[in-house]
Amino acid sequence: MGKIIWLASYPKSGNTWLRAFIHNLLRDPKEGFDINKLTAFTLGDSMPAFYRKLDPRPPEQLSFEDVARLRPRVHQDLTGVSPDNVFVKTHNALVQDHGHPTVNFAATAGAIYVVRNPLDVAISYAHHQGVTVDEIIGLMAATAMRTPNRESFVSELVCSWSVHVESWTARPHPGLHVVRYEDMHAKPQQAFGGIAAFLGLKPPRERLERAIRHSSFRSLRDQEDKKGFAERSPVAERFFREGKSGQWRSVLTPDQVKRIVQDHRAQMARFGYVPEGL
Repeated sequence: MGKIIWLASYPKSGNTWLRAFIHNLLRDPKEGFDINKLTAFTLGDSMPAFYRKLDPRPPEQLSFEDVARLRPRVHQDLTGVSPDNVFVKTHNALVQDHGHPTVNFAATAGAIYVVRNPLDVAISYAHHQGVTVDEIIGLMAATAMRTPNRESFVSELVCSWSVHVESWTARPHPGLHVVRYEDMHAKPQQAFGGIAAFLGLKPPRERLERAIRHSSFRSLRDQEDKKGFAERSPVAERFFREGKSGQWRSVLTPDQVKRIVQDHRAQMARFGYVPEGL
């Protein structure tokens, strides 16, 4: 059995929130864990340093096929970072990439998947990318969507929102825990308590509540206001922008809502995201 516990999600779906919670729960600091030190405990499978150990070229000189070929070996190497389980963030869909798996199951112990209403994802993702909501709606429907190779990260094969969600969640497994972003907001004790239980932890109530409080959107945003956040997109004003559920009702046009539902109806229905009347 492997050692990696994947922290998986489509972009802008709560992955950083999940990582902050895990840090605060396991480290239990008196004040919120430093958001600029999240990679000290939760790694990312697109971090170039691990690929350069296998191929010294900078990410910009790697082809998508190079990354796909190296990825399973990188995952195996990640298991050696700690004698215990290793938490690794990914935005890769659970698919084949140039004939190679995006997830090395031999190195895997389990996965936590965060799913968020694509109506809200579209707004958050548009701000993060510095593009229009209409452009993001098209991007979210692109089945072969992937990020480029850049200095700060190697490419991830994200796929469409529907393909991403289905690839990770369609086959229930004891080693997979799925949590809705909306429940992390509305029912934090239940949602985060479920994550802790999945990890085999039984924290005292006060420790769980402290971890939830230290990883709350307000706490994370306050940290970003005071010292910035290294993972903020250079085209975005801030990373922790609103952190709300249901914002789409006052931001998206009826046509935009219809387009997203048409593109993703099947997976939205599975998680209760299709608006009434559609």
